[in-house]
Amino acid sequence: MSTLRPADVDLSTVLADAHLDNPVMTASGCAAAGRELHQFFDVAALGAVVTKSIMRDPRSGRPTPRMAETPSGMLNSIGLQGPGIDAFLATDLPWLLQHDARPIVSIAGSSLGEYAELARRVGNTPGVAAIEVNISCPNVENRGLVFACDPFQAARVISVVRRDAPRGVPVFAKLSPDVTSIVEVAESVTAAGADGLVLINTLLGMHIDIDTMRPTLAGVTGGLSGPAVRPVAVRAVWQVANAMPGVPIIGVGGVRTGADALEFLAAGASAVQVGTAIFNDPSAPVRVVEELRAELAARGFAKVGDAVGFANRSISSAPEGR
Repeated sequence: MSTLRPADVDLSTVLADAHLDNPVMTASGCAAAGRELHQFFDVAALGAVVTKSIMRDPRSGRPTPRMAETPSGMLNSIGLQGPGIDAFLATDLPWLLQHDARPIVSIAGSSLGEYAELARRVGNTPGVAAIEVNISCPNVENRGLVFACDPFQAARVISVVRRDAPRGVPVFAKLSPDVTSIVEVAESVTAAGADGLVLINTLLGMHIDIDTMRPTLAGVTGGLSGPAVRPVAVRAVWQVANAMPGVPIIGVGGVRTGADALEFLAAGASAVQVGTAIFNDPSAPVRVVEELRAELAARGFAKVGDAVGFANRSISSAPEGR
């Protein structure tokens, strides 16, 4: 049994050029730009706050109803509702910086030109820790806009973002699990200039109300999140980490506890995002920070980096037949 004290664990982590005090952050779309969470805890206590995906123009999103509970998570069909980049840069981002948060700004667009403009404007704003490029949202009317479903199209988006974002601002591509080979897409976007990866976005799902015998969501399909998707997300992290050692990975999908976070680290992620858990426990992200600290100490990991990819290393070094 480890004698390491939780207080002695170094939670700091490095994601490309982004140095974070701890590896826990919010997941895009689950807490807007972080202001709503500040009444429950200090947003500066997180490794980073990932904003809801920002588009160039204001967007009203998809019709209601937009959400449906599932046995182990939820479906959402918000449709990238948001105020647009002008309002975000004028109000939301300054608020995060004033409260000493480390913002990772998620951007989304319907064309290469939109992604390029967003990358320029966000990347040239002082204080932004990184850019998360949402090329994988399933909650859009036109599934042709899900660039991450095609390695070539995904690479085109990342190429223009990396071209127009300042070199000191890391670019992370957020990928979809709804593909035949997530490793192929990951290889494509990193070759195009992505500094790291976010694995995974929600899975495309559907719920039918058997009282009305119609789809529950007005948009018919939506993104499935929560504990149900964690095994899929861990598998994606594992596959990509083994195929692409050294590429920074942020794991996301069903993280509710420090043990869940540790599972992602062991699979190869250097950081995790907490999303759906926030809806019933707004303090979940900071709770996960402390639980992760205790989980690492209990297993003798003095720092986060010691646990990253540990399960991969243990398998590769295990005797044949075990």
